[in-house]
Amino acid sequence: MRTALLLTASLALALAQQRPLKVADVHSVKTVSDPEVSPDGKWVAYTVSTTDIAADKSDTDVWMTAWDGSARVRVTNSKEPESSPKWSPDGKWLSFVSARADKEKGAQIWLLPRTGGEATQLTSVIGSVSDYAWSPDSRHIVLLVAPKEDEPKKEGDKPKTPKPIVIGRYHFKQDVEGYSTKGPAQLWLFDIEAKKAERLTTEEFPVSGATWSPDAKLLAFSSNRAGDEGRYPNWQIAIAEARPGAAVRVLTSDERVGTRGGRGARIQWSGDSARVYFLIGLAPKFSAYNRMKLASIAVAGGEPKIITPSIERSVGSPLRLSTGEMSFLSVDDMTEAPYKMDEGGSLKRIATGKQIVSAMSEAAGHLAVLASNDANPPEVFALEDGRLRPLSDHNSEWLRQVKLGETREVSYKTRDGAEVHGLLTLPPSYIQGQKLPLLLRIHGGPNGQDGHAFQFERHLFAANGYAVLNVNYRGSAGRDEAFQTAIFADWGGKEVIDLLAGVDHVIALGIADSNRLGIGGWSYGGILTNYTIAKDGRFKAAISGAGSSLQISMYGSDQYVQQYDLELGLPWKNKDAWIKVSYPFFESEKIHTPTLFMGGEKDFNVPVIGSEQMYQALKANGVDTQLVIYPGEFHGIRKPSYVQDRLERYLAWYKKYLDAGSIPATTASSVR
Repeated sequence: MRTALLLTASLALALAQQRPLKVADVHSVKTVSDPEVSPDGKWVAYTVSTTDIAADKSDTDVWMTAWDGSARVRVTNSKEPESSPKWSPDGKWLSFVSARADKEKGAQIWLLPRTGGEATQLTSVIGSVSDYAWSPDSRHIVLLVAPKEDEPKKEGDKPKTPKPIVIGRYHFKQDVEGYSTKGPAQLWLFDIEAKKAERLTTEEFPVSGATWSPDAKLLAFSSNRAGDEGRYPNWQIAIAEARPGAAVRVLTSDERVGTRGGRGARIQWSGDSARVYFLIGLAPKFSAYNRMKLASIAVAGGEPKIITPSIERSVGSPLRLSTGEMSFLSVDDMTEAPYKMDEGGSLKRIATGKQIVSAMSEAAGHLAVLASNDANPPEVFALEDGRLRPLSDHNSEWLRQVKLGETREVSYKTRDGAEVHGLLTLPPSYIQGQKLPLLLRIHGGPNGQDGHAFQFERHLFAANGYAVLNVNYRGSAGRDEAFQTAIFADWGGKEVIDLLAGVDHVIALGIADSNRLGIGGWSYGGILTNYTIAKDGRFKAAISGAGSSLQISMYGSDQYVQQYDLELGLPWKNKDAWIKVSYPFFESEKIHTPTLFMGGEKDFNVPVIGSEQMYQALKANGVDTQLVIYPGEFHGIRKPSYVQDRLERYLAWYKKYLDAGSIPATTASSVR
């Protein structure tokens, strides 16, 4: 009893000493990912990303944790990031991908001996290794290699003036990757003993996600056979013998295989190497609304068979367990959970709770997952008998220092009868009956969702006195097909109805102050911000990040030509549809909300021109506005100093117009 009282008193003291979240805390959050169970099930390798404030960059290292929790080891410590840890099937090696030797030449595979020691570089292919898989006999590795620019013959041969960029592909640009001037990534076969890499296939079709058959004789992978993969998303399942120069045999012809999500999804094999399991989606025109089911097909040929017809939600990350059963993740309403399917086709959800399980790995009967909830960033867990047992705790010390707000679920009906769900996060010190300034923060996608996972931004706003509303509007994941495809070719309509109904709902709850409403989001969240403030003038402040409004100007400027062709059609053939979805720009005179526009200088996803156009329109109309562009950044802002700057500007802009009253004056110091 005395021990229990002491523990209770200690916990109470710790809680009393917790402090509110600060902007700088964003650098304290460690990103845990990529769990991989060793073949004997005794260890789990994973990666941890941290921030080096002095160097103004992030770093990712490989760690290992013992399955029984007895030890945790950091296994890499270089200044360059390491990723994709994988165990050799014989258990002798732990491999990873890194460009630590030469960033200009690209990422290569490195090996760490299981017994300990320094990592050594294994591959030296021309290009950059973006994916790889060990053969079951540990004698070979299949590599996915992205081609690089031609290397100079000598050290001093590199020209001072860059060469002209010559483009000939239909889909000619991609965020981060830049302009598509080289051929597609290809599969190479690496012989471990000979330390030699040879092209597996000689064709120039794009490929992705290669997986070995259990007997090590065949490789299955996704391949786009359309001729010009940028024109149509015709990704199919193909196989080839595991030898250089092997001929490719395509197993599928169903156009649904090529919808978004099929590309890059890891194919799985049956234990007898007779069948492969893969993801199949909706018709290609719905490629932006990622809804996948698990299917299989015989290697000998035949028609694909959907084996998860009873699950209405999208599935992903298929995994064949050592027991022979299939496992996968399924997105549900604000959650994501693992399922298991036995040989008879019976499905069972193997973890419950309001959380997001985002990755799985299994060996020797031990299943490790990556999981997060509202109050905890992702960590590695052992999943045993439906329960999660922590295997890592890289954020626990920091979490003990800060006090987080409460996140609640909300549900309501819109004026057109739709049922919409979302999350409402309240300040840690919230008192029932208190009216707060409300921030409507909108997720991107649109085929994402706000779920029960840790979101730093959400808690930061709450710590500064705001109620934060996240709405899973129509078009979001986690609901049925009709809900998700409801906005097809009709952007900015039903989503805005859902968002505004959410605001009305929180006002009716007596939580939101109707005179202090703010709005904002990034990517499609920024686009929806523009749509919403063009429809409703109640918002006193808006922040539109990486957004666009004059959608017709995005054609040829961004990376979504496939979606435009399939969903809206060519602009010169369907002008009315393009003008309709561009209404925030053409009706910009209706916008009176002070708006901060933001974006990355090198963003090819939603190019910064979209923010520049709306900034110019509001400036012309005399609306208080500001444009912030982050030099050298892509769609996702990554440089730590810019990440902090963006958060500071968020808080300063909202404080200026909403006056939450609890934001420290120093927060706005960097905003001019």
